[in-house]
Amino acid sequence: QVQLVESGGGLVQAGGSLRLSCAASGRTFSSYAMGWFRRAPGKEREFVAAIMWGGDSTYYADSVKGRFTISRDNAKNTVYLQMNSLKPEDTAVYYCAARSSFYYTSDTAAYDYWGQGTQVTVSS
Repeated sequence: QVQLVESGGGLVQAGGSLRLSCAASGRTFSSYAMGWFRRAPGKEREFVAAIMWGGDSTYYADSVKGRFTISRDNAKNTVYLQMNSLKPEDTAVYYCAARSSFYYTSDTAAYDYWGQGTQVTVSS
């Protein structure tokens, strides 16, 4: 079992930055691929970014590429999402997720554990 707790959301103006954190319980955090997803009001949950177990390979949705950076610290059982140049369309609840595999995917259904989410609101 893995429990995930996100933090770092909030209200920010367009062009600003936020850093989300996701703290994971469990001794085998390093064996999980991790992902960030988001759900905007009235929309389906969508993939944002993912990272392999070792942190040496990452994958991004086109909508955030070049603006967001995913990273992980396996010693701290934490994954991060640095979000720069935020836009109003980035407004959503952001979720982190863990997959019982070394390898990432953008497929929501492939992730086994989910956090409760943290709200990010970008004002124009």
